[in-house]
Amino acid sequence: MRVTSYEKELIVPFEERPTDSAHASTLLPLAGGEVLAAWFGGSWEKDSNVAVWMSRRDGEGRWTYPAVAADVRGVALWNPVLFRCPDQSILLFYKVGAAIEQWKTFALRSRDEGHTWSEPFELVPGDEQGGRGPVKNKPILLSDKKTILAPASLEGECWDCFADISRDNGETWEMSLTVPLRRSGYNIQMVDQPYDKHRCWGKGIIQPTLWEDREGGVHMLCRSTSSAIFRSDSHDGGRTWCPAYDSGLPNNNSGIDLTSMPDGTLVLAYNPVNHLPNYYKGPRTPLVLDCSRDGGVSWERLLVLEDGPGDYAYPAIICRDGKTLELTYTKKREQICYWRIYLES
Repeated sequence: MRVTSYEKELIVPFEERPTDSAHASTLLPLAGGEVLAAWFGGSWEKDSNVAVWMSRRDGEGRWTYPAVAADVRGVALWNPVLFRCPDQSILLFYKVGAAIEQWKTFALRSRDEGHTWSEPFELVPGDEQGGRGPVKNKPILLSDKKTILAPASLEGECWDCFADISRDNGETWEMSLTVPLRRSGYNIQMVDQPYDKHRCWGKGIIQPTLWEDREGGVHMLCRSTSSAIFRSDSHDGGRTWCPAYDSGLPNNNSGIDLTSMPDGTLVLAYNPVNHLPNYYKGPRTPLVLDCSRDGGVSWERLLVLEDGPGDYAYPAIICRDGKTLELTYTKKREQICYWRIYLES
């Protein structure tokens, strides 16, 4: 697989942006080459004026000026995620809360390709665990064409990943067991301990990205506080997971995302930065695409998206067909970048 050409652009020019800060984008392919994108924006992450914004790219490559898709006056919104359900409706998930520990997940549903939306509804009424449903990355539809698997996580004193499962077009959700994780305390001596791929230093793992293999196994890669992307595998449709382990890919405690091509090739967007021994720090540059033809066992570089100084992070990536990738990510916490990448085998 190699890149033959690409289109790269900013959704909104710097001087025209409606907010000072923009972050945590998501995107969804539409018919006719159109794309729907959303992100959260305001004065800065966590601020009470942060809302979810949305823009549409038409078939000629023009973006609409961003409009507010969801807002709660006086409360911050976070991490929108777009997903097409089996009935072809579109869900826009997002988090509401002044702090991550107070998150509740809300959603909007569209039945006309994102032109109009329902009233907001709480995804799991009464949830007190910090927010159900997808936390950053898109859900996947399993091969039965019915089961939605949403990559989810909880943040607090510990970080834990799980999957949220729906079989009724996202109306109701069942929480999987959390991914088992062998933690080691965060201290300066930990770098002197013998390497063990099952040991995770620091708080743990969050913000998984999912794929299903051709045999029906489900897998996740996760952001971690251990200077590596961690992995876990499931053989029962995401209900239970094996103990998480180091995938061999470096990670600077920054968001990742992955898409699976029709031939099974995986394409991963991430910051390949090892930030030992400062586990909670590390530059969010470069930002790259790697691909794997063996189910995530080995990886090779496909494309360097950004390698200059700054902050290029929180990618969202989708496969429109077997020859086209599309992705968005944050540039310096100020703007959302969009790429359309054309491939050949």
